[in-house]
Amino acid sequence: MTSFSIANKSYNPPIFNNVSGPVLVTGAAGFIGFHAAKALLDLGFEVIGVDNMNPYYDVQIKNDRTKILEAYSGYTLYREDISHIDGMKAIFEKHPVTSIIHLAAQAGVRYSLTHPFSYLKSNIDGFLTLLECARHQKNFKHMVYASSSSVYGMNTRMPFTEEDPVELPMSLYAATKRANELMAQSYAHLYKIPLTGLRFFTVYGPWGRPDMAAFKFVKAIHEGTPIDVYNHGNMARDYTFVGDTVMGILGALNTPANPDAASSQKTSSQGKHPVFNLGNNRLETLSYFIEVLEKHMGKSAIKNMLPMQPGDVPQTAADITRAQKAFDYAPTTSINDGLRLFVEWYKDYYGVESPKRVYSL
Repeated sequence: MTSFSIANKSYNPPIFNNVSGPVLVTGAAGFIGFHAAKALLDLGFEVIGVDNMNPYYDVQIKNDRTKILEAYSGYTLYREDISHIDGMKAIFEKHPVTSIIHLAAQAGVRYSLTHPFSYLKSNIDGFLTLLECARHQKNFKHMVYASSSSVYGMNTRMPFTEEDPVELPMSLYAATKRANELMAQSYAHLYKIPLTGLRFFTVYGPWGRPDMAAFKFVKAIHEGTPIDVYNHGNMARDYTFVGDTVMGILGALNTPANPDAASSQKTSSQGKHPVFNLGNNRLETLSYFIEVLEKHMGKSAIKNMLPMQPGDVPQTAADITRAQKAFDYAPTTSINDGLRLFVEWYKDYYGVESPKRVYSL
């Protein structure tokens, strides 16, 4: 196949001339990891998935995503924790992995306020394990890993560019993601490993996490319970549909970093450790986000207006020029279409308008 689809929306990635052999996807039972793994399988790649299936949120949805992936003959899942070095080494010894999409992480800004140590194990120890496995892997080609727009902290200049300072994270989650970028830079410099970081901007879509805004809001609207609206709805985000994010991931994977580039090029699109923004290139307010969900649900939300939550930032907006130039990244999904596809999936998955629960995209 030369295309993949998400919620019946079709995507046509470029020809992969820099990706071969099995691709390891960490966090393969997670939201973005599931979609990335499925896209690769649809495109004919062998995929080695790694996920510890932790109970941060309902494991049932992870199991249901996994059922879809395991229907492909080219998929193998290891229920392993990426911070377990011996277990991860065994996977690399068994499979000739030359490319990695590293998406496993302890997610959530607010959760980091109450469960800080889980971020150290997954986001720091786990990332170090992947770097060590990559540097010892024969014929290794490229690792693309997930960073986050949260690294920009309280930067006020919009939109955020990759050259902006990122020394003032506002949460532990953001600090661990910035630490990942620094760790990757050191490994690219020391061991000449092709590594690329992707700063995701508020990804949403079908099969999303239950702790994410779209999921929580739709559930509350359906059940007639209040939703918490922080900063009285005046927050704004660069909401990015998951299909556009996956296209960015695949484009980056097919555009390996150059570990032999000069140090002065370390953040350029051709440098030894490039970092790219993956956003939608359009800023939307939280209030408008809720309005669109109300429209597609056909029902008004009960809003509980609250002040800004500790660790949050008022706005995030992405300058995607660098990704556009490097691998033709071009998001195509409007917030209206993306949220419509999410609502349709939610109703289907939970049987909101039908008594039968189905597992499909």
